[in-house]
Amino acid sequence: IATLRSAVYLLVLFHQGILCSSLALPSSSVDMKPKKFINSADNAVDEFISGLLLQYPNHLRKLANHHVILHSSFATQNKDAHPNKARVSLLSGGGSGHEPSHAGFVGENMLSGAILGGIFASPSVSSILAAIRASTLPSSEGGKGCLLIVKNYTGDRLNFGIACELANAEGRLVKMVVVADDCAIERKKGITGARGVAGTVFVHKAAGGAAGKGMDLDQVTSIAETVSKGVGSLGCALNTVTIPGADKVNDRLSKADDAGEPMMEIGLGIHGEAGKKQCPLMSCDDIAKEMLSIIQTYGREVDSKIVPLYNPSDELIVLVNNLGGTSNFEMSLLTRSLVTQLEAAGCKATRVLVGSFMTSFDMQGASVSILPCTGDITKDVLGLFDASTDAPGWLAADVWNDGESRPSASEIDEVIVEKGAGAAEQLPPVLVKDYSTVAQKVLAQCAKALSDAEPTLTEYDTIVGDGDCGITMQRGAKEVLSRLESKALRVDNPVNTFADLADAVSASMGGSSGILLELMFRKMSTSLQSVSGDGITPKDMAVAFRNGCEAVSFYGGAQEGSRTMLDAMFPASAAMLAGDGADIPASASAAQKGADATAAMTTAEAGRSNYLSEEVLMGTPDPGAVAVALVLG
Repeated sequence: IATLRSAVYLLVLFHQGILCSSLALPSSSVDMKPKKFINSADNAVDEFISGLLLQYPNHLRKLANHHVILHSSFATQNKDAHPNKARVSLLSGGGSGHEPSHAGFVGENMLSGAILGGIFASPSVSSILAAIRASTLPSSEGGKGCLLIVKNYTGDRLNFGIACELANAEGRLVKMVVVADDCAIERKKGITGARGVAGTVFVHKAAGGAAGKGMDLDQVTSIAETVSKGVGSLGCALNTVTIPGADKVNDRLSKADDAGEPMMEIGLGIHGEAGKKQCPLMSCDDIAKEMLSIIQTYGREVDSKIVPLYNPSDELIVLVNNLGGTSNFEMSLLTRSLVTQLEAAGCKATRVLVGSFMTSFDMQGASVSILPCTGDITKDVLGLFDASTDAPGWLAADVWNDGESRPSASEIDEVIVEKGAGAAEQLPPVLVKDYSTVAQKVLAQCAKALSDAEPTLTEYDTIVGDGDCGITMQRGAKEVLSRLESKALRVDNPVNTFADLADAVSASMGGSSGILLELMFRKMSTSLQSVSGDGITPKDMAVAFRNGCEAVSFYGGAQEGSRTMLDAMFPASAAMLAGDGADIPASASAAQKGADATAAMTTAEAGRSNYLSEEVLMGTPDPGAVAVALVLG
C-alpha cells in the first residue's frame, strides 16, 4: 500500500509538471544528473534513521518494525513510569525530506515522537497507529491521551485520521489538529485548503509546552488550534527541489524570462509544488516586501471574518526557515529585510528564529512564518512557547521584551589608542652609540639602495614570481625616505623607529612581502619595548631582529630553505647574534651568501615560486632574499 501510495504521489507530481518540467527546456539540461550523498533511494529513510540514532544515542529510540522515532523515555518497561501517565503525548510526522521536521523536534516540551513516511510520501496508517500505541496508554490504564499534529495534505489527513479513530476504538484518547498556515493558496480555491508548512513548528512548540506543563488533552488541543489559526507562512525559492532517486535535476526555475532575467518563485510548496507566481529575481528587500504583503493580505479568521494577520504595535514571533539549500549568510540578509520592514510598520518582533526547521531537501529557498501575539495568544501561551526543550532540531529564540530598541542595536564603543599614547614614559633608554644620527643615515642609504635595485628585483621576480617585487620594494623605500625627510619616521628610539617603519610599509607596499616586513618591524618594536636591564644595547637589537625573523616564519609559514626572504634573514640574524649585534659586516655577508644560495634551490615552498618547475627556478635567486641582502649590505 505504501509503495502504491508513493507511486500515485509521483504520478501527481508528474502531471503537475514538477518532475517533468525540464522537458520544456533546452536539451542541454536533459542529461543533468542529480548529485546527492546517497546509497539508494529505496533504503534512504532507513539509513537516515540509522544516522539520526548515531547522533543522539541517549535521546532517541526507533520503534521496532516502523519508521517511527520516539523519545527515549518511552523505552521504559514499567507502565507506572510511562510518560503518558504524567503528560499528554504529542505525535507528528509526514513525508521524509523536510528535516529536521519532524524527528528533530522530539524532546521535552515538544514532540513525544515522529512518524516518517517515504520521500515526500505520507506515513502509513499502521506506523501512525503503532506510534500512538507506543506513546499513549489506554485511558483505563491512566493514559493522558495523545494529540496528533498534522500538516494539511490529503494523504496525511486521511492516514492520521484513520489511525486516530482506530486508537480511540482501543480506548486511547486521541485528538487531531490540522495545520494549514500557507498563505499562497487562495482561500476559496477548492476544498483542499491551505497547505501545512513551517508554521507547524510553532504548534509543536506551544502544544509541547502545554503538555509539559501538565495540561489535559482538551487544553493542549485548544492551545494547538489557537496557534494553528494564528500563524501565517509563505515560501519563496530561487531553485526548486530535486528528490533523491530522480533521474535528472529539477530545473523548473533554471530558465530565464524573455528579457534574459533569472526567475524565482513566490509561494511554492515544501514538495516543490508550483507556487503563487514566478517572477524575475528580486532584491532581498523586494522579496521580503512581496512576501509580507501576501501574508498580510491573506490574513487570519477572527469571528468568521478575515482580518489582517498582524497590526501595527503587535508583538510578533517570526520564523525565517531555510528550505534546505540557502546559505546562512543569505538567511541573515533575508531576516534583516523581513524584520526591519515589519518593525517599520510598527510591529515588534520579540522572537526571531532563523535556521532550518522544515526543509525540502536541497531547495534554494526560504519561508517566513509570522505569529502575532494578540487575542488568544496570551502571555501564558508565550510562556509555553518559551519553555526549554532538548529537541535537537529546535533553535531557541533570543527573546527581546524590554526597551524601545534591542540591546544588540547599541554598539560597543571602539577603543581608540592615540599613536604613542602611554608609551613615551615606558620607553627604555638607548645605549647604542649615536643611535639617532646613525639610524637616520643608514635608513636613508638602505632605502635608496632598495629603490635603485628595482630593475634587478623586477627581472628576478618576472622569472620566479609575479613580477611585482621590485615595484613593491621601491614603493616601500620611497615611503621611508619621504617620512624620514618629513620627520614622520622617528629615530629617537629603536622602539619608535621600528613601529614607524611598520607603519610606512603598511601604508605603501601591499602584497604578502609588505605584510611580512610589517610583521617583522612590529615584532622588533615590541621586543625592544620590553627589554630588561639598563636600556637597549646592540645585543638587544640583534635579539629583536631574530624575533622579527621568527615572526615572519610563524605568521607566513615559511622557514629557512623555503626559497624566500628568510633565506637571507636567518643567516644574517645568526651572524648578528654571534657578534652581539656589533658585527654588521658579518651579518651583511651572511645575508648575501644566503640570497645567492637560493639560486641553486630547485623547489620553493611558499609564494608564487611554489607553482614553478625546477627548470624555471634554477639559476635565479629569490628576489625577496636579494632585497634583504641589499638592505643589510
